[in-house]
Amino acid sequence: MTSVIAHLEQLSNAQSIEDLWALHTERMDAYGFDRIIYGFTRYRTTQSLGDPQDWVVLTNHGPAYMEHFIDEGLAHHAPMVRWALENDGACSWRWMAEMERTDNLTPSERKVLEFNRRVGVTAGYTISFRSISHRTKGAMALTGREGMSQDAVEQVWARHGDEIIVMNNLVHLKILTLPYSGARHLTKRQREVLEWVGDGKTTQDIALLLGLTSATIEKHLRLAREALDVETTAQAVLKAAFYNQMFVLDPPA
Repeated sequence: MTSVIAHLEQLSNAQSIEDLWALHTERMDAYGFDRIIYGFTRYRTTQSLGDPQDWVVLTNHGPAYMEHFIDEGLAHHAPMVRWALENDGACSWRWMAEMERTDNLTPSERKVLEFNRRVGVTAGYTISFRSISHRTKGAMALTGREGMSQDAVEQVWARHGDEIIVMNNLVHLKILTLPYSGARHLTKRQREVLEWVGDGKTTQDIALLLGLTSATIEKHLRLAREALDVETTAQAVLKAAFYNQMFVLDPPA
């Protein structure tokens, strides 16, 4: 493996989420964590984590696992998700075993544990990142290789836990600066008209600047609102800005 400092430099210089994630998954695999889920929401409330389509979710788990965990809603009842929402820092999955032993899991949380055991997701650590807003929360679940015991994970963590936490913190902060579309894709023209709105231009101003009709600009704004699943153009500008889709530099040809 490259040195910790060299790896942190590589992470810092990553130009896309894809490149960043490839670097991170390879490094975590070297520590024995071959399956990872990163999740982040800007739409947390006291009752909800918001629409899953608005979450930033990155993973190298297989599609079958993610279909159950995200699409079928297991994530809402995962014990380590509960821990991450209530805490900051890193937590051993021994916490789940202790909660189970003392009968402090809900029936829904027990079902998540039973599912994870069936598919070999049994040992690992969860890192909950500190939020700067009550609406946001991010976390990383690091799963040890299938067959790896929690004791073996603890040994890895005792030797390398501090550097693993630093690497994951940097990845989290870097993700917040890189463009992410997820399920919400804007075309180049939709992004362009939203950028002009963000600059304070009216529909008529934008039409003049782009050499288009006001009706065409309105069409692009409507399609942008639909793509981002919002009701107003102001909300569209805010959501596009949240996911760093505004004023982005196109990659060199």
